[in-house]
Amino acid sequence: MSDEDQILMDKLKDVLVDSRYLQVLQHLKKANVDYGKSIMLNTKIPIQDVVDILDYLEKKGLIERVHGATLKNTEAKFKLSSEVHKHHTYYTLTRIGDHLLRKLDERMLIKGYINLLKSDDLYLTLVSLADQLNADHALTYAKLTHKPIEEIIPKLEELERMGIFEEAQSKVIKFGDRKSKPKKETRTHHKYYGLTRIGELVVREMKRKGIISR
Repeated sequence: MSDEDQILMDKLKDVLVDSRYLQVLQHLKKANVDYGKSIMLNTKIPIQDVVDILDYLEKKGLIERVHGATLKNTEAKFKLSSEVHKHHTYYTLTRIGDHLLRKLDERMLIKGYINLLKSDDLYLTLVSLADQLNADHALTYAKLTHKPIEEIIPKLEELERMGIFEEAQSKVIKFGDRKSKPKKETRTHHKYYGLTRIGELVVREMKRKGIISR
């Protein structure tokens, strides 16, 4: 791996800890230049979270502030008027941020997630269990990992923020969807965690590589 590719993978690892980071970067790729409230309206992320995300991405060198008194709508593609005075702080992708998005495809995304998950053995255990269970709640994960639930819940939430886990939406989970449940179906009185589509692809690749058992 070249030095440039290693830098990109390190930046990708920073981005993947919260799927909203990538969501904001991808919006800025489309918008070219934009500000907090507009990003909120287009991504549906709460404004205070948008502010924190922009601050994080700026510190990581992936976005930068746009200087100057006015912007043309060719620069800020989500602005309707031909020229606008800057009443907000506008952001755009840095060279490294733009380069990351240009190179990012599903294969690179999966590789980035694997690098992130490999940094924590408990992540690996939880995604392996999720692959076996399909969907289950924190107490089951805690019992199977022999860890206190107070330790498991934050980890499950971290995996959910990454976009690896998601909450099972159905009010009734059938036996085939939740393999650890002896009943044919069960009402979801707890929050049930299962793999997302990208989570399934990541687990499949980790099995192929022998990172987790088949």
